[in-house]
Amino acid sequence: MIVQMSRETTPEQVNKVKQFIENKGLEVKDVSSKDIFVFGIIGDTKTISADSLKAFDGVLEVTKISTPYKKASRNFKKENTIITLKNGLKIGDGNFVTMAGPCSVESEEQLRIIATEVKKSGTRILRGGVFKPRTSPYAFQGLGIEGLKLMRKVADELGMAIVTELMSKEYLDDFVKYTDIIQIGARNMQNFDLLKAVGKTKTPILLKRGASATIEEWLMSAEYIMAGGNDNVIMCERGIRTFEKYTRNTLDISSVLAIKELSHLPVIVDPSHAAGKWSLIEDLTLASLAVGSDGMIVEVHHKPEEALSDGAQSLKPEKYEHMMRKLEVLGTALEKKVL
Repeated sequence: MIVQMSRETTPEQVNKVKQFIENKGLEVKDVSSKDIFVFGIIGDTKTISADSLKAFDGVLEVTKISTPYKKASRNFKKENTIITLKNGLKIGDGNFVTMAGPCSVESEEQLRIIATEVKKSGTRILRGGVFKPRTSPYAFQGLGIEGLKLMRKVADELGMAIVTELMSKEYLDDFVKYTDIIQIGARNMQNFDLLKAVGKTKTPILLKRGASATIEEWLMSAEYIMAGGNDNVIMCERGIRTFEKYTRNTLDISSVLAIKELSHLPVIVDPSHAAGKWSLIEDLTLASLAVGSDGMIVEVHHKPEEALSDGAQSLKPEKYEHMMRKLEVLGTALEKKVL
């Protein structure tokens, strides 16, 4: 529910309404703007009626939110959420933020080479996998915490932020300590225990859409994180599983527009995992910018033919540089900075 108070309401009247709501075991969330005082009610609102709230002095209007996700809903918060990283970089403020790096952190030398190249191209967020969820148990599984520390070391040398995937609550404290953005991968989008755990942190969360997830299911996963107290959620479209076999997944570019309509959360696109082919990445990334996404996350490798994972979908540094320059041209036309 959304409760709107009249312009003439007094602090005492507001407190009476809030106290009544909290006594019902519900949470009150302030979503006021400059012109009006509005707050939302979080929880099982079956225990409270709109008529009972309208009986209080100062209550102008009570609106029920029909969607199962509340905090993530644009009905709950009209203004776009802007997430500020430790280095001051903002996601969701109208610009196009780039994240790039290797699929897997393989060594310090490999990571430093790739990080240096993407930084030269203008990217300020380094991506890399240190725990790798692989279909085969015999495939490279990542360097673990050692890889995480390497990412932090190299990123600090270059003045970059980092984003990497967390697969288990076991390592949450280390991720909070070393990362700037914690990624929840597609396979864990509905790992509700993990979502609850990251919801107790304040670290920004990059939430990838599950391979077969509807947009509502995806937003409900964001709601789990926000219900825990962490509102810093970045939605990431990475393609969904369809009958098509030419690409690794099918990039649902329309989901960017849907999230923008339904939610206030920023949304970025991962064309690497959607396409699975490096030759398609540039045009899909340009489409992501054109459709209004807040950024992208792509894979880059200086020797993709030797990569321990996903070499076929990794751009070489020169290809990444070329793409970044094209993004800047398109960004200028759309009045968006590419960062």
